[in-house]
Amino acid sequence: MEQLIASSEAPARVNLLGMSRAQLEAFFLELGEKRFRAQQVMKWIHHQGVTDFALMSNLGKALRERLASVAEVRPPQVESRHDSADGTRKWLIRVEGGGLVETVLIPDGNRATLCVSSQVGCSLDCSFCSTGKQGFQRDLSAAEIIGQLWLAIDSYDAFQAGKGRVVTNVVMMGMGEPLLNFDNVVAAMDLMMDDLAYGISKRRVTLSTSGVVPALDRLAEISEASLAISLHAPNDALRDQLVPVNRRYPIRMLLDSARNYIDAQRDQKRVVTVEYTLMAGVNDQREHALELAQLLRDFPCKINLIPFNPFPNSGYERPSGNAVSRFWQVLVDAGYIVTVRTTRGDDIDAACGQLVGEVVDRTRRAERHRSRNEQAEVTA
Repeated sequence: MEQLIASSEAPARVNLLGMSRAQLEAFFLELGEKRFRAQQVMKWIHHQGVTDFALMSNLGKALRERLASVAEVRPPQVESRHDSADGTRKWLIRVEGGGLVETVLIPDGNRATLCVSSQVGCSLDCSFCSTGKQGFQRDLSAAEIIGQLWLAIDSYDAFQAGKGRVVTNVVMMGMGEPLLNFDNVVAAMDLMMDDLAYGISKRRVTLSTSGVVPALDRLAEISEASLAISLHAPNDALRDQLVPVNRRYPIRMLLDSARNYIDAQRDQKRVVTVEYTLMAGVNDQREHALELAQLLRDFPCKINLIPFNPFPNSGYERPSGNAVSRFWQVLVDAGYIVTVRTTRGDDIDAACGQLVGEVVDRTRRAERHRSRNEQAEVTA
């Protein structure tokens, strides 16, 4: 009887939210429809925020009914929303399988940057990142990734008001390593930059990687998004401790791959953003700054210094303002363009490195970290 019931169930409807233009065109061709239907539906979903096929008035009634039977437009589910005193907004989003991920919108004058997650947890274990301490559950689908942008726009009623540009910049710097979820991240970024979807400039969509070199080499062949690399150390010995993936793909290999990515772009004025999180007494000394300046000599980059944002049991501390200023001055004197990231949203744990969500950990890493912390407390 159970088998009969299971076999009679209707097949799951396909979610159109995460489909690129090419994927939607293929979908409609399979339905026996014209290719241009994909463009119509893309505009409804991404320009106007419509999820009900019955409201897509330039589609025939028969097609709308057919779409309702085989497809859906389903954004991720918002578990909660938190607004910071500085205007930063953080969403906690529930995804299939019971996990939670976070996405953060940071307004700054006429600019608003959305920090998007690509995985539930993270399969890398960078020592200074709270996301990594949670372990790893799974990759996000393209719909769950682009859905974070859809939700951010919808939360400001921007679709209805015709102000879809409420998000001007997107950074793939939330939970997870984007290049380890390659296909879904690329599909989502394509939608971000597609004029039929969000039309964000390729200079304003940035992928940040800890250094998965083979995937970065592959990305250079198909993407025009901007690139940021999470460096955080001026030498391999220190980076091995902070960013364990460095043991497989050391700094020189990463820099060569990043240079190749920039060289592959049609816009030859592009540079790589080098992200460097400053941790007190770890990587924030004058000698580190001098070594970093030497390392990046002749490398097409700008440098973004990020004062460490504390979280429980991290083992690291935020550097003093004077230490940050001294580090910045050494790099500026060496001729680099250097910015210091302003901490935003720390009152709602939305600052860089603080995103945690809720992860059904498949790696048991979270359990190991808890055990080490408990042992340290007993010893103390």
